[in-house]
Amino acid sequence: MTKIESARQEYADWCKAIGIDTIQKVNEAILAGKGIELINLCEARQERKYAEAANQIYWRRNESRIVMMSGPSSSGKTSSSLRIAQQCRVLGLNPKVIELDNYFVDREFTPKDENGEYDYEALEAMNIKLLGENLNDLLAGKEVTIPRFDFKNGRSLLEDGHKMRLEQGDILFMEGIHALNPALTPTIDQSRIFRIYISALSALPGGEKVHNSTTDKRLLRRIVRDNRTRGISPEDNILRWPSVRRGENRNIFPYEENADVVFNSSTLYDVPLLKYYAEPLLYGISEASPAYEKAQQLLAFLTKITALKPAEIAAIPPTSIMREFIGGQTL
Repeated sequence: MTKIESARQEYADWCKAIGIDTIQKVNEAILAGKGIELINLCEARQERKYAEAANQIYWRRNESRIVMMSGPSSSGKTSSSLRIAQQCRVLGLNPKVIELDNYFVDREFTPKDENGEYDYEALEAMNIKLLGENLNDLLAGKEVTIPRFDFKNGRSLLEDGHKMRLEQGDILFMEGIHALNPALTPTIDQSRIFRIYISALSALPGGEKVHNSTTDKRLLRRIVRDNRTRGISPEDNILRWPSVRRGENRNIFPYEENADVVFNSSTLYDVPLLKYYAEPLLYGISEASPAYEKAQQLLAFLTKITALKPAEIAAIPPTSIMREFIGGQTL
C-alpha cells in the first residue's frame, strides 16, 4: 500500500468508526441539527494530525532541520503549514520560514512552455544553485542573505534580502510545488530534509450516480477562495483548471511518495460548507460560457449535498483549514 493509499484508508477507517462514512450520513447529521458537532469533531481530528506531524519533526530535529511541504492546488497548504509550525512551537522548536518564491531565476533565464510563455512552474525556473548554497551554509551554522524576488521586474535582489542564521532549536520551513522533488536540493544531504505532502485526499462514497471527486472538491475550494480574495471569476477558474491539473501531474504527483508525512486536509463538513458559497457562484455562469458544462456538473453534484447553515458556518474556528477559503482566518 502506498503512503497515499494508507492515508486514504486511515481516513476511511475513522469515518467508519464515528459512523459517518457516506455522503448520505453527512446529510443526515446536518439535517438532525448536528452540524456544529460535526465541525468540532473534524477540527479535533485535524488538531491531532497537526500535533502528530510536529511530533515527528521534533523526534528528527537533530538530523532533519529542514521541513519542506508541497501539495496540489487548494489543499490548504498555507493553513496546514502554519498549524504544524504552531505545534512545533508548543514542543519548543522555533520554525523559520524561507519562501521558495524568492529563489526564482531572473526573468531572462526563465524557461518557456510550448506556447512560448514563461513557465514559472518548471523546476528550471528555480535558482537551484543559490538555494543549495544557502541551505548548506545554514546547516553549517553560517549566516546567509535570503534574496527577495522582484516579481514586477523579474529580478532576484540580494541587496533587498534579509539575513538568517539557524540557532539552537531553529527549524527551516519551506513550502512550494517542487518541495518533494529531490532535484530541487541535489547538493543537500537528503537525510537533513523532512517532507510533508498535504492534499484533500478523501471523498465520501454516495448513492448511485453521485460523483464525488477530490479533484472537484479542490476546484470548489479554489472557486470560493479566488472569487473572494483574488478577483478571479468562477468561470475563469474553471477554464484555468486543466492547466493547473497539468502542472500538478508534472510537478507534484510524481513525488508524493517521497513524503515522510501525508497530511489529509479533507473534513467531513467541507463540501456542505462549500455548497453554501459555491452554488450561487456557479449558477452565475451563463449557458454561452465554455465553462458552463463543468459548472453544471458541479451543480449536479451539489444538489446531493445538504448545505451548512450560517449559524453553523459561524462556529468554524478561525484557525480552521476551511477558513483559508471562506475567510475569517486568524493564523
